Amino acid sequence: MRFNFSLFAGPVIASIVLLGLPIHLHAQPQPDGAVLAAVELPDAPQPQSSTPPQSQPDASSSAQPQKPDATSPSTQAQQPDASSSTQPRQPAQSAPVHTPPPQPKRILGMMPNYRAVSAGVIPPPPTAREAFGIATENSFDYSAFVFVGITSLLAEGDEAHPELGQGIRGFWRYSWRGFLDKTDGNYWVDWAMPTVLHEDERYFAKGEGGIWNRGIYSASRVLITPNYHGKNTFNTAEIVGRGASEAISLTYYPSQDQNVASFMQKYAYAVGRDALTNVFREFWPDVAAHFSHRHRH
Repeated sequence: MRFNFSLFAGPVIASIVLLGLPIHLHAQPQPDGAVLAAVELPDAPQPQSSTPPQSQPDASSSAQPQKPDATSPSTQAQQPDASSSTQPRQPAQSAPVHTPPPQPKRILGMMPNYRAVSAGVIPPPPTAREAFGIATENSFDYSAFVFVGITSLLAEGDEAHPELGQGIRGFWRYSWRGFLDKTDGNYWVDWAMPTVLHEDERYFAKGEGGIWNRGIYSASRVLITPNYHGKNTFNTAEIVGRGASEAISLTYYPSQDQNVASFMQKYAYAVGRDALTNVFREFWPDVAAHFSHRHRH
């Protein structure tokens, strides 16, 4: 049962005031009985066994400090974020790095590509045995015979060397000479000269940059190549090796073609063919990846 605060507090305050009066006021003469009878003090408050008044603070609550409201703005500003204190900060997501497609072992599924090294890959320098193996694979791969057969047909049809004749006999004469040209050049450029000069004749793909930048880079590899220490140097193996190969070829072609003009023509064709092959090596992985992506979608 609850009581009104004024009914309880009035008598209490009056008692405190009376008890706290000075002593000399209590020594004054007491009023007569009539006056005292007229003054009736209110009944003393009865002790309550029920719940204390609503205005009285709870003793248990006063003994313990109240926790601040977690939803108030001031409390939110003081308390750190639990997720940031207990969980490590995740690094920002960076843009995906473009990885150039690797160089295949064969281009168009037929042309050998053993001399190519994928972009970003730096293998150790090839040993003499490894270089010999590359020259052998390029010379005796089945595609080499297909290539020689096509070029022999074209040369015969154009009558590049009329003395060699036409028909099956002429095709044979063109074919074995073309095969010697290719094989002799491979061993000079891929094995003999690089081993002596310590030059790495493999093609190191660039794999990134603009078309012109990559095109110029790939074509210029006939003039620039890394040595066994990884430093770019003049490609002596290509320039001198092709020259030696073309000079030897003059000995088995008709005497009418054994002159400086014929030599320079064949020499320029061989070096230019190597430059175009490097350009094809550079861009073929991107072309193949593009058509493969379109095929999947």
